[in-house]
Amino acid sequence: TTAAALEHFTINFTITNLPYNSDLATPDSARFNTTGRVMATLLDRLLKESSIGPRFLGCETTAFRYGPARQGDDTGVDAVCTYRREASAPPLDRVGLYHEVSSKTRGITQLGPYSLDKDSLYLN
Repeated sequence: TTAAALEHFTINFTITNLPYNSDLATPDSARFNTTGRVMATLLDRLLKESSIGPRFLGCETTAFRYGPARQGDDTGVDAVCTYRREASAPPLDRVGLYHEVSSKTRGITQLGPYSLDKDSLYLN
């Protein structure tokens, strides 16, 4: 058997109906932890249903940032996701995964109860 390696990718997007505040900038605050868990749960649910689903291990919210669009009315989200890559498997198809995430978020407009900036999704 060939060994599987754990690989990571980042996913970034902006939520337009989550006002940013300084509690979201503080990784040990209750608001950061609670909101981070909600984001991770929503991303996990979405990615488990994607083409990497069987190999997908989970996402962790790493940061919330001041949203670029509207003076604190929106919040940028940064997360790191982990999956198992078999040694014989091709590299992650980021473009394909981007399109899957776009489709599963209604054209990058909705993630659970959150509205997304349709131009904000970035997968690396």
